[in-house]
Amino acid sequence: MSRRAVLWIAFVVVHAVVAWLGWVLPNAAMGDVYLVYERWSAAWLNGGYVDPAIYGLTTVREYVGFVGINEPWVYPQLAIIPMLLTHALAWLVSYTPAWAILVTLADAAAFALLVGRGRSRGRVTAAWFWLAFILLLGPVGLYRLDGFTVPLVLAGCLWLVGRPWLGSALLSIAVWMKVWPAAILAGAVIAVRRRFALIGAALAVSAVTAGVVAVLGGASNMLGFVGDQAGRGLQIEAPISTPYLWRSVFMLPDSAVFYDPDMLTFQVSGPFLNEVIAIMTPLLALAVLSVAGLGAYKMLRKASFAALFPPLSLALALAFIVFNKVGSPQYMVWMIAPLVMGLVIDRRRWARPAVLGLVAALLTFIVYPLLYDGLMLTYPYALPTLALTLRNLAVVALFAWTMVILVRVPVRAPLEWPTLTRPSRARTASAPVPELVENA
Repeated sequence: MSRRAVLWIAFVVVHAVVAWLGWVLPNAAMGDVYLVYERWSAAWLNGGYVDPAIYGLTTVREYVGFVGINEPWVYPQLAIIPMLLTHALAWLVSYTPAWAILVTLADAAAFALLVGRGRSRGRVTAAWFWLAFILLLGPVGLYRLDGFTVPLVLAGCLWLVGRPWLGSALLSIAVWMKVWPAAILAGAVIAVRRRFALIGAALAVSAVTAGVVAVLGGASNMLGFVGDQAGRGLQIEAPISTPYLWRSVFMLPDSAVFYDPDMLTFQVSGPFLNEVIAIMTPLLALAVLSVAGLGAYKMLRKASFAALFPPLSLALALAFIVFNKVGSPQYMVWMIAPLVMGLVIDRRRWARPAVLGLVAALLTFIVYPLLYDGLMLTYPYALPTLALTLRNLAVVALFAWTMVILVRVPVRAPLEWPTLTRPSRARTASAPVPELVENA
C-alpha cells in the first residue's frame, strides 16, 4: 500500500473519530454549531426568523435578524457562508453532523494539495502532523468556525509563491470569516517578494465583501466584530487569566469565575481586573507590531521566504493567542498552517516546535472538554487549573522558541528598502512553495 493511500485512510479515520467524540464527550464540544451557527444561518434562510419547534425553546417565531447586516455580530460577515453551506448537507443527516462533513470536505481539499503524490518526505511529515493535531485537539477543532478556516489558510500558504493572487485571496476570505488569518496574511505580505499581488488580492476580496455588505444594508455593522472583541473581559482560558484562576482556586478575596451570558463564555474576576483588561488590547497590538517589525527587518536584509515565512507567521499567530483576553480552546488550530509550512520546508528544524504544538493540543483536549466542569465553578478545582496552566506555559514556550528562530533567520544582504515591482519570471517559478523550497 502506498504512503498516500495510508495517509488518506488515516485522514478518514481521524475525522470520523473526532466527529464521533463530539457526541460522546462531556460539555458538548459541538454546542456552538447547534446553539448559534444553526440559528443564525436558519434566520438568513427564513427572513430573519427561526422556527421554535426546531431551533429554540420559545413558543412563537423568534426574530434573530440577519447577523452581520442588520444585527451586530461577533464574526466578520463571510462567516455566514459555511453556516449556510451546511444546510445544503443537513437534509442527509442533521445540521450538526452536516457541519462536521463540511469541515471534513474542506480539510480533504487542502489535504490533497498538501500530500500531492505522496513522494515528498516534507509533505508527508506535515500531513501526519496535521492529522495528529486534529486527533489530539479533539472535537473542538472540528465543531468550530476556526476549523473551517484552517484548510483555507493552509491552501493559501501553499500557493503564496507559485500563485500569490490565489493564495492571498484564500487568506483574505478566511480573514473575513475569522480575524486570526490576518496574522498569516501579514506574515505573507512581509515575506513574499511579490507582495503587490498579495496586497492587490486582499484589497479586491475586501472591496467585494464590503460592497456586498453595504448593498445589503449592513454598512453600519461592517466592523462590528472589532468593537465586540475589544469590549470583552478576561476569559478563563486566556494565558493572562491564569493568576486569577489560581486566586479563585485558593478562594482569595474578590477572585472568582463567572458566566457571561452575552458572550457565552466563562470569565474571571479579581483585583485590578479593569486595569488589566484595559492594557491587554494595546499590549496585543504592541506584540504583533514588534514581531512584524522584526520580520520586516529580516525581509529588508533579503532573508529568504523559506527561512522567514514559517517562524514569522507562527510568531504572529501565537502573539494573537498569548496576549489575547480571550483564550477559547479552538484557538490552538491557529498554529497548524505555520507549523505545517515549517515541516514542509525543513522537517528536521521544525520537528521540535511541532511536537510542542502537539503537546499544547493534547493539554487543550484534556482541559476541554474532559476537565472543563472543574473550571466552570466559582472556585475551580486545582487539577483542571493545573492542566490549563501547563497548556498556557506550552503556548508561551512555543512563542518564545519561535521568536528565537525568527531572530536567527539568516540574511543575505545589507539593509535595503523593498519594492512592489514584479520580480522577473526566472526568480518566481510557478511551482507551489513545497516544491520550490523542499530542500532549502
